[in-house]
Amino acid sequence: MKYFWIQLLLILGSVSMALMFIRTWGQAKNRAWKRIAFSVFVVVNVYAVLRPTDVTWLAQQLGVGRGTDLVLYVMVLAMGFLTLNTFLRFRSLEKKITDLARTVAINEGVRHNDERLGQDAAAGSGAAADADSDSVKA
Repeated sequence: MKYFWIQLLLILGSVSMALMFIRTWGQAKNRAWKRIAFSVFVVVNVYAVLRPTDVTWLAQQLGVGRGTDLVLYVMVLAMGFLTLNTFLRFRSLEKKITDLARTVAINEGVRHNDERLGQDAAAGSGAAADADSDSVKA
């Protein structure tokens, strides 16, 4: 029963992080939140390096046992965050590239059709001019 709380906390952290990043990927506050979270992560890591007995004490209070196990669990969550973040960034970039490619293709098609219609109109007016000169000769 004493492991229940840390397990619940780690699972809820993972699920809430995934849901938050899936829903709010493109918002500027999301990017700011990531910077703040990374800064806190660095500070906590420096503290853990300087005071490893505090990490062991915290781990025992949470029911994990050893500080190294707690650090491992936190690192697994951090790796999950990085993986999810990278996946969402690539998915966003792929969508932007697809939209850009479609826009370029449509613009090129319109330009090509305009050039072709311009050539057809010029050829049509040239044929009409030839017909006019033929009627003047007759």
